[in-house]
Amino acid sequence: MIFLVLLPVTLLLAGLVYQAAETARDRRRYPAPGRIVDVSGHKLHILELGYGSPVVVLEAGIGASSLSWVRVQPKIARFTRVVSYDRAGLGWSAGAKAPPTVERMISEFRSLLKSAGVPAPYLLVGHSFGGLLVRAYAALYASEVAGLVLVDPVGITTWADCTPAALRRVQLGARLGKRGARLARVGVVRAALATLVAGRTWFPKLAARTGGKNGTAAMAHLIAEVRKLPSELWPIVRAHWSDPKCFQALSGYLGCLPESARYVRKLLVGDIPTIILSASTATQQELDERDSWVEAAGQGSEHHRVPGSGHWLHLDYPELVVDAIRSLLERKKLPDA
Repeated sequence: MIFLVLLPVTLLLAGLVYQAAETARDRRRYPAPGRIVDVSGHKLHILELGYGSPVVVLEAGIGASSLSWVRVQPKIARFTRVVSYDRAGLGWSAGAKAPPTVERMISEFRSLLKSAGVPAPYLLVGHSFGGLLVRAYAALYASEVAGLVLVDPVGITTWADCTPAALRRVQLGARLGKRGARLARVGVVRAALATLVAGRTWFPKLAARTGGKNGTAAMAHLIAEVRKLPSELWPIVRAHWSDPKCFQALSGYLGCLPESARYVRKLLVGDIPTIILSASTATQQELDERDSWVEAAGQGSEHHRVPGSGHWLHLDYPELVVDAIRSLLERKKLPDA
């Protein structure tokens, strides 16, 4: 009887010690490639490459970090200054201090650029959820924005008026994120990822099943996207997702998606040159909405469908994203291009 009581306590303590020790090792092995900037007491990571103006600013997807731009950012740096960063809780940035809202995320984003000495105008590039955020930035601070490149952005109407089934999906994702954070705190996520890398799948599958069929599918999807990154970055991604703050952040960003879409739908994005790249998986509703954005953006704005591409288009076809950015920079309408 005593053994049955002590065993789970012992395992819990062992997990906590394992997690703490390995987290400390990760911080030594994988230091931030860019700068950690204090933004009103909140430490955020920003990576800067190249020289020139306008500055290209990269905004990642809902659970992605600056690493997701690794196939794009160095190429842009050959012809202008380009920065990527990690939103609160993701990558090398500190965890969020409050639940995310569009206003809070844009405020932190803008304050980070100012604190890091990155001058406007900006050519803002957003993937997925990042597309929603850069459109909000363009609406709120139009004078600071030279252009927009949207890489398979989330559908504003789709999520502002989301169906009950879609709402249940994001709510489930938010709950799974919180569950993942709890498992990460006691080393379960770290152990699952380590055994997966070693080629043993029974433990990762067992850990994923704590979230049911959806948990297993989510892990499989995450692994598939991570494998599109250069293999030398896989251990860094594994280290990040072994940290509970990443799961907690993902939970918050998923949970705020419908309200974020409703907020952004009320904003008016003016006559700002825009190029949209849509994946072949985009729905007709999303394509029609993006066509309307291009029409409102004025002369020279473009919407391109990319056959055979998935949602992570910038990993599948990075050269198309780079070409879109270069195209906007070369237009006489943009300052200093």
